Amino acid sequence: MIVLKSQREIEMMKKAGEVLASVHKEIAKMIKPGVTTWEIEEFVDSFLAKKGASAEQKGYKGYEYATCASINDEICHGFPRKEPLKNGDIVTIDMVVNLNGALADSAWTYAVGEVSDKTKKLLQVTKEALYKGIEQAQVGNRIGDIGHAIQTYVEAEGFSVVRDFIGHGIGSVIHEKPDVPHFGLPGKGPRIKEGMVFTIEPMVNIGQYEMKMDDNGWTARTIDGEYSAQYEHTIAITKEGPIILTNQEDA
Repeated sequence: MIVLKSQREIEMMKKAGEVLASVHKEIAKMIKPGVTTWEIEEFVDSFLAKKGASAEQKGYKGYEYATCASINDEICHGFPRKEPLKNGDIVTIDMVVNLNGALADSAWTYAVGEVSDKTKKLLQVTKEALYKGIEQAQVGNRIGDIGHAIQTYVEAEGFSVVRDFIGHGIGSVIHEKPDVPHFGLPGKGPRIKEGMVFTIEPMVNIGQYEMKMDDNGWTARTIDGEYSAQYEHTIAITKEGPIILTNQEDA
């Protein structure tokens, strides 16, 4: 069942989104060769506590950390670690913030130092794909319109869209309906309605879209070892169009 949110609930989620966006803006200042994702993890935990918020994914199905920190060929759910980031790496920091019971979810991929031209293009295309998906999140459209816009753009640019992980509804719990694939056919899937709140979070690979799982049971990585990037926003559907609840420009 898809739970439609009230204006009050959306406003509460927007406040959580503002905290999350401000965290990402601070992380952007920290990213450089030599920093560790464990330092970022500790910063996020401390930052959220000062804002009266908490990391919702800590403890979720046994996950131990406030952040997911996925490096290079890791698609998602990488663990924070104490090995320093190197020049040419990319790292995706993903987190869910709980502020007074309202949730917001956003991931961002960061370049570490100087990255290759191919990697720069991967980041540009993945971020643009996110916004092309958001453009389709209009009352009366269907969920499939979002995935189709993302997939056709990404594949035309020579990259591939991960199939195994998708966007999702969000509210008082991390994962709700609807499922929001980043691939598929236009005109298919649930009708988009005012009051829906969900994430759009394309994961885009330089090479093949297939993945493999690490032995830790959480971390997914590309099957061919090529880099993967992800950008994610939480959005609310209104009659006037989608509102980005995790917009960093507002933070």
